[in-house]
Amino acid sequence: MRPSTKSLITNLKPGTKIKGKWHQHTYQIVKKLGNGAIGEVYLALCNQKYVALKISDMPSSITTEVNVLKAFGKVQGTRLGPSLLDVDDWVPFRSHSYSFYVMEYMRGHELNTFLRHKGPEWLGILMIQLLDDLDHLHREGWVFGDLKPENLIVTNSPPRLRWIDVGGTTKIGRAVKEYTEFYDRGYWGLGSRKADPKYDLFAVAMVMIQVYYPQRFEKGQHPTKTLKYKIIQQPALKKYATCLDKALLGKYTSSKEMKADISKILLARVQSPATKMKHSGDVKRSKQHASGNGSPTRWLESLGIAMVTVMLFVIFLILNMF
Repeated sequence: MRPSTKSLITNLKPGTKIKGKWHQHTYQIVKKLGNGAIGEVYLALCNQKYVALKISDMPSSITTEVNVLKAFGKVQGTRLGPSLLDVDDWVPFRSHSYSFYVMEYMRGHELNTFLRHKGPEWLGILMIQLLDDLDHLHREGWVFGDLKPENLIVTNSPPRLRWIDVGGTTKIGRAVKEYTEFYDRGYWGLGSRKADPKYDLFAVAMVMIQVYYPQRFEKGQHPTKTLKYKIIQQPALKKYATCLDKALLGKYTSSKEMKADISKILLARVQSPATKMKHSGDVKRSKQHASGNGSPTRWLESLGIAMVTVMLFVIFLILNMF
């Protein structure tokens, strides 16, 4: 018996070949990467190159996502989402066809995996990258919508946060078409599901929170209190408390504002050793003055200032290189 149209594309076996009806390109399935509300995503091979192929029995939805990727491709000076490589139909038997599109396959690690290996200090830097991309997206009239760790990947050389699924991307002013409850402000009773930049910024805050609560948690009877409690319970999150509160309560008007606040927090962490060095230098200078020998102190103070200057320069490069 012929399998149902839905079950066929949800269970494509490794080695299955998909040949486009119009462009005649052949893609050999390697493995399944994930699934969304409107289709399945597979790793595939074409001309000995890996690609990501999304296939669905909902052609209108595929067309919408393709149009989003095309719009992203026209944005100057940045790359939003994966590059679009091909769009076609697959007709495995006469009675039905499937729409699919092919994207670049981005190698890397899921956000949480990357942070476990490299350290949580990378969280702020990666969020700055994400907020910068969201700023471009919002200025083009879209919100990401279904923003969650599963839709983010950190590529290598240098580490760069990229999004890999645009299925939830929605025009500003419309109802968000795809969302995941934990990252949805409507679920927490902190706003509507109408697409606006603040919707994405709420999700960014929740992405940061889930890094320290990967199993997630229930919202409880008082969702706002639950979130505030979870933030202050984690010292690494507590330093972002003011920033997270503003994002959760919709007090930011743009991604740039949230990016600026996180940048200040990161810079403050770099500058804090400078204060300690200065204090240490003051104590040493007093001792050297008492002994009548100030030369070593001046040398140590100069070295401390030079070290702090280098650290500030490095963090500046990190924040502005992406």
